[in-house]
Amino acid sequence: MSGPLGWLLEAQVHIAGSPVLVREIVGNAFGLASALLGLRRLVWAWPVGMVGNALLLTVFLGGAFATPQAHDLYGQAGRQVFFFAVSVYGWWRWTRNRRSGPGGDDAAVAPRWATRRERLGLLLAAAAGTAAAYPVLAALGSWGPLPDAWILTGSLLATYGMARGWVEFWLVWIAVDAVGVPLLLRGGFYPSAAMYLVYGALCVWGFVSWWRTSRAARPAPATLSPTYSEVVA
Repeated sequence: MSGPLGWLLEAQVHIAGSPVLVREIVGNAFGLASALLGLRRLVWAWPVGMVGNALLLTVFLGGAFATPQAHDLYGQAGRQVFFFAVSVYGWWRWTRNRRSGPGGDDAAVAPRWATRRERLGLLLAAAAGTAAAYPVLAALGSWGPLPDAWILTGSLLATYGMARGWVEFWLVWIAVDAVGVPLLLRGGFYPSAAMYLVYGALCVWGFVSWWRTSRAARPAPATLSPTYSEVVA
């Protein structure tokens, strides 16, 4: 394939003596831009992230696209597909919210803590999703199927939590990054591993930012009317 698209699919650079795909670097750059836009609660976070998803899908499917790595991470590839689908929902939800203006200024969502029921749902979905994805990824021959299963499940839950405006979604991302960095380093996906480290730091920043915003938006407690004795005094 010739032209810019052909160059993007085939171009490589060497980092520390190892070949690295340019599309892996570009895809992660779009992912980082999406995270930064998400931190600011801007609608553009979703379409920008979808471009990164499309590029990274080609990186982790080495059987279909030429890659220098010796491992296929089907969980990583699958999550790009699910990311794309969930991002359509997030894009729609934030666009609708932006029109009604609940987040203030240009923000498309007002951060809030999940309810107890919603947190329980996240925990149950995390356990069930990881348990269901593991045998599938193992049967497909995915490298590191158990951590890959958690990365797939946790990433989807974090993306859904972001669409809902839950502060906890940043904590889920941190848990995903903690598992993803060692897996990607062992698999030779160095730009993605480095980006996961950057994501981890960004997630801490995002968590603090959304936490503060949710506290600032919390209504002040109502003051009690003075009693008759207090008025007389």
